[in-house]
Amino acid sequence: MTDADTTAAAAADAATAPSATDAPVAVVTGASSGIGAAAARRLAAAGYHVVATARRKDRIEALAAEIEAAGHRATAHVLDVTDRAAVDAFAAGLDRFPAVNVLVNNAGGALGADPVATGDPDEWRRMYETNVIGTLHVTQALLPALTASGDGTVLVLSSTAGLATYEGGAGYVAAKHGAHVLAETLRLEIVGTPVRVIEIAPGMVKTEEFSTTRFHGDTEKAAKVYAGVAEPLTADDVADTIAWAVTRPSHVNIDLLVIRPRAQASNTKVHREL
Repeated sequence: MTDADTTAAAAADAATAPSATDAPVAVVTGASSGIGAAAARRLAAAGYHVVATARRKDRIEALAAEIEAAGHRATAHVLDVTDRAAVDAFAAGLDRFPAVNVLVNNAGGALGADPVATGDPDEWRRMYETNVIGTLHVTQALLPALTASGDGTVLVLSSTAGLATYEGGAGYVAAKHGAHVLAETLRLEIVGTPVRVIEIAPGMVKTEEFSTTRFHGDTEKAAKVYAGVAEPLTADDVADTIAWAVTRPSHVNIDLLVIRPRAQASNTKVHREL
């Protein structure tokens, strides 16, 4: 699919989406699985009309249908956050809503666990494009609408990898440090406007895809990440935190919230019962 085709598809998707409601609108990127899907469910249950975006059409359409069946409001949009033209077309299509109130920048992920000496530059580039440039694209595109709402929220889902390093994770750590600094700098730059900037930084979260994707489908290697850890965080644990932070009174800004399982003291110290 060409860039023009992607842009046209995004515009058509917006044009055929359900009509707007008077509910506050929350856009969630990377909502096809894991934390993104859980956050979409939580925000919908909290009264938001959730606009769920991701590259996998079948997944987000199923999620939107599930949310609607539960009596809440949701719309699905196919979106690759690294495609700026598609992001701009998506943002333009949101003008059918009276306002856009919340943006949850969740799209991201890790690839590989090689040391710096042998890391794959292409994997580093892809992680930076998704975790940092993708967040930049969507934030820039939606910031005018969030500001115009009079009560907007930008939430960046980073990671404890954005706060401290660990061996074998430099590519992902570098990308998440970029996401952390993006959120921190944006907060400085837009202070005085009616937009909050929240950062949620999870530690060890066991989801159906994160580690499997990181290790290129090697489920045995992915399982070792969580071996012996009694209760790693779940996607819903993090989604609960996202919904809590977003639904604080407008004058309350959760600048940075780190969430880890009890068994994890740091990125490099985890209690394992083996």
